[in-house]
Amino acid sequence: MKKFTTTIIFLFVTLVIYPQAIVQKFLNGANITSIAADNDKLWVSTYGEGIYYYSFKNKKWTNFSTKNNNLNNDFFYTLAVGKNEVWAGTTDGLFIYSKSKKNWTKRKFAKGGELGNWIRSLCYDKYSNTLWIGRFKNLTLYDVRKRKYEDFDLTQNNDTKTNNFKTIEIDGDSLVWFGTEAGVHIYNKKIDINNSNAWSYMGNDGNSFKGDGDAISISDILFEGNNVWFATDEFVTDNQPKFNVGGIYKYDRKFNWGRISKRDGLTDDGVYSLALTGNKIWAGIYSFYSKEKKELGKGLFLIDKNTKVVSRLEFENIDLFNSKVQSLYFDGTSMWIGTDSGLLALILDNPLAHIGRKIR
Repeated sequence: MKKFTTTIIFLFVTLVIYPQAIVQKFLNGANITSIAADNDKLWVSTYGEGIYYYSFKNKKWTNFSTKNNNLNNDFFYTLAVGKNEVWAGTTDGLFIYSKSKKNWTKRKFAKGGELGNWIRSLCYDKYSNTLWIGRFKNLTLYDVRKRKYEDFDLTQNNDTKTNNFKTIEIDGDSLVWFGTEAGVHIYNKKIDINNSNAWSYMGNDGNSFKGDGDAISISDILFEGNNVWFATDEFVTDNQPKFNVGGIYKYDRKFNWGRISKRDGLTDDGVYSLALTGNKIWAGIYSFYSKEKKELGKGLFLIDKNTKVVSRLEFENIDLFNSKVQSLYFDGTSMWIGTDSGLLALILDNPLAHIGRKIR
């Protein structure tokens, strides 16, 4: 597999962190949708080229795809990595890779109809050895040890968008957050899952998300100390100028909400992805063009979580500014940047990132 090495230059409005750093480009032309890792491999899902993994030990890529006759689907939205299995989501159900048998199987879901088999988010919980499966319609919990699936309909106030799942994140050993097309659900694992007290919900009514927009669609969730950061979708038209206003929201888990948007220095208000290194929040940004109803990638930004200063990253010889940065993953040494035209590995050192390896 070819890789390309280039030099990147950071251009900031008010602050220079690095004069230079090294970035490597892999899987040139691939539309990267999700990135995860286990102890010795980096796993990547693509929309169009199947699933890849990179062996850190052998420094070699392996591809599962129809082209290689080892996977019967090439279009994946998400993936998650467990102890013995890898899971990947498509519009046609859940694909499961056995690390021991080295083969893929598929599972489809009966509830939710055709849209119920569109898997948009997967999240493995290492604390309970379970997999959360966010479907376009309904949420599923898979107990890996018991091999048992349990479905949940979390519709709120007859709004079906509150049951359309887009992102899932584990918050330590006690909470799980679920981003939907209309707000966020929170599950307290210390309470029985079938007890209504275990669940809470936040939409954009009242103080939540500052009451912005007609609805709030969550594309990513990030935990930073006592704060929760939300990436949100932008979808506004002439007829619905406030439908999904987008932006990045910061919540202190109490009463206070903040928002970072185009007014603060972002190119626009659509946000695909978030990541954290040191005191920097990384954000993949896009613009929504209402006439064409189309998303156009607008690159990668850094936000100082203390000062809120917004800075844009420019890569020499790589057109990152017009790329869709759809996934971000920090492995303790490198920031892996998944775009619609390939995968970038930006090698970081202590001045920017002094965090241990993170396995999501």
